[in-house]
Amino acid sequence: MARAGAVEPRGGQRPAWANKLQYLLSCIGFAVGLGNIWRFPYLCQTYGGGAFLIPYLIALVLEGIPIFYIELAIGQRLRRGSIGVWTAISPYLGGVGLGCLTVSFLVSLYYNTVLTWVLWYLLNSFQYPLPWSSCPLDLNRTGFEAECQASSTVSYFWYRQTLNITADISDNGSIQWRLLACLAASWAVVYLCVIRGIESTGKAIYFTALFPYLVLTIFLIRGLTLPGAVKGLIYLFTPDVQVLWNPRVWLDAATQIFFSLSLALGGHIAFASYNPPRNNCEKDTVTIALVNSMTSLYASIAVFSVLGFKAANDHGHCLDRNTLHLINEFDFPDQSVSRGDYAAVLAHLNATQPERVARLPLEACRLEDFLDKSASGTGLAFIVFTEAILHMPGAPGWAVLFFSMLFTLGLSSMFGNMESIITPLLDMGVTHRFFPKEALTGLVCLLCFLLAICFTLQSGNYWLEVLDSYAAPLNLVMFAFLEVVGVTYVYGMRRHGSLCGRRSPTRAGCRPPASSCASCPHCGSRLWLLASCLPSAGGSRTPGRTGARSCRTEGPAEGRAGGGREDQPVCHLLREPDPITHLPRP
Repeated sequence: MARAGAVEPRGGQRPAWANKLQYLLSCIGFAVGLGNIWRFPYLCQTYGGGAFLIPYLIALVLEGIPIFYIELAIGQRLRRGSIGVWTAISPYLGGVGLGCLTVSFLVSLYYNTVLTWVLWYLLNSFQYPLPWSSCPLDLNRTGFEAECQASSTVSYFWYRQTLNITADISDNGSIQWRLLACLAASWAVVYLCVIRGIESTGKAIYFTALFPYLVLTIFLIRGLTLPGAVKGLIYLFTPDVQVLWNPRVWLDAATQIFFSLSLALGGHIAFASYNPPRNNCEKDTVTIALVNSMTSLYASIAVFSVLGFKAANDHGHCLDRNTLHLINEFDFPDQSVSRGDYAAVLAHLNATQPERVARLPLEACRLEDFLDKSASGTGLAFIVFTEAILHMPGAPGWAVLFFSMLFTLGLSSMFGNMESIITPLLDMGVTHRFFPKEALTGLVCLLCFLLAICFTLQSGNYWLEVLDSYAAPLNLVMFAFLEVVGVTYVYGMRRHGSLCGRRSPTRAGCRPPASSCASCPHCGSRLWLLASCLPSAGGSRTPGRTGARSCRTEGPAEGRAGGGREDQPVCHLLREPDPITHLPRP
């Protein structure tokens, strides 16, 4: 008879990870995505620098780790995808799994579109000079494009040469064929990587999960050697405790933890379902969550060291323009006023000839103002950071590294998104048992590609923002709430607590080790559950663990040397029926 609560997939035994490292890297790759690079640094810089870490860490402990643990434990125990897990717990919760699958499908549509843009920039990085380093010539080839000169070279390349965006969402425009080709290439890469499920992604994940850390380290080392990097880091992490009184800070911290760990998408449930049932998922939960958060911090240091260099460079150019105005107005010798002397010279002229200085079109050159010009999302990746790369020696090489890192980050996240779609479909048996898994995966990828063609229209960026803003956020929060309710009140916290991997009986008074209470992640968010880890007054029942313990005292075995030693209590675990099959557990 199959193990209680376990489900065998079509065609025999359920696949399993080749080793523990593959599983950990797959979960880390799914959790660590583009948001760690272009969202967390922006939030940290916007909300009080180092002070933002306080609500961030609190949300990690009280929200992120408990829900993350629920998904890993329940997927590992029941060995099914998202739909199968919640249907097994209660048929009324089957909609939660279906909702997770639907949101994962929608997220995959626009998430891979972002990879399409990254791939387009990556292909354009293999040339010198970079195409976004200068404005193109106009139609008459007598000057530069007026639109480019009115904005900036990087903005023009992004909005006009990449998206060719329309004025508003009501004007769909035409398909951008270069983006359509990149979209097809992106889905082809995803299909080749997920074609055989964890057998193929488990091999690709070694590169896609580890390569971004190599690139981040290279950027960090190079960034710290650039002028202005230290000022950028000081500006990033200088704490502003007063901002903690703003409730928006706490909301954004909780939201960042939620989406950074990729909760309620079903991918972690699918990954955990390929684990052995006795795997220590507690340790996995804490390890993956901490690696994800430390990656966000690590990326922030690397990103803002480069952005600090960009701000210092822009600040210097601003001083040069003002200095040129002073030299022309007061007939100073060329190069007689350096950047370091500018402030003193301007103060002297303001004191002696304020009327002439007031007539000059001088700019306000403050380094803090340039540091404030940060962005998040596509604005950081395709505008701010690409402009910073232009100022670095060997710009094409740095551009190739940066966009290769973004592509592998997004690709490893796509592995989890696709697994959260394919695994439930296979578990439900939506196709004939002789229909190959490779064909089902290909059909899903083809359907996603066809539906994502709308994002290659000139108005595609508008539609992507609409889907990103309304398809996932509220739905995922609702599904996570239903997951907690389902595990707490339907499956039962006592049964769920037994999945911690600590089932071995103890001797002295049948008391479980204190670590079994302190280290359960779900106990951290429910203080009342700590009391359930303590033995009852009678000592014969240990709440919080599956089954009841009966204790009796046995004397020394007959014929054993040293028969006069003290009697030892022996504990026997009386197993409760399995909550799914209602059969006695083995």
